Amino acid sequence: MIGRNKEELNGVTSLGNQSTRYPDNYAPEMLECFTNKHPENDYFVKFNCPEFTSLCPMTGQPDFATIYISYVPELKMVESKSLKLYLFSFRNHGDFHEDCVNIIMKDLIRLTEPKYIEVWGKFTPRGGISIDPYCNYGKPGTKWEQVAFNRLVNHDLYPEKVDNR
Repeated sequence: MIGRNKEELNGVTSLGNQSTRYPDNYAPEMLECFTNKHPENDYFVKFNCPEFTSLCPMTGQPDFATIYISYVPELKMVESKSLKLYLFSFRNHGDFHEDCVNIIMKDLIRLTEPKYIEVWGKFTPRGGISIDPYCNYGKPGTKWEQVAFNRLVNHDLYPEKVDNR
């Protein structure tokens, strides 16, 4: 079967909506999902979100990051426009970098129940220090639980050279 039918897109309201509402604070309810047509396959879906912003909870100043989200879907997949709106909702949300990436991961776990997911935030420097929190999850009792452990302990084994942020 090529394409998606209405049943497969049940619950997807943001995509194609010409009167999009942009949330003014943290809004996990913006997230939407659709049916994975290939649950028998293990494959990664990766989102690169280079314009993420949130607020420092202490100073109220903006923090900027690229957020990388990679996941192996099982039955449900996150709809990309809803993800964009959800990430936009952090713009006026005050939280530390580590909290932001963990919140994003947990919200996506609740929504899609993936086999595996990881979220990595690469924040621009503040006071001469950049912070790059990483978190992941593998579905308990599956091979993905061990994959999550292995990726966590080895995720930054060969860090990239950062000289421009």
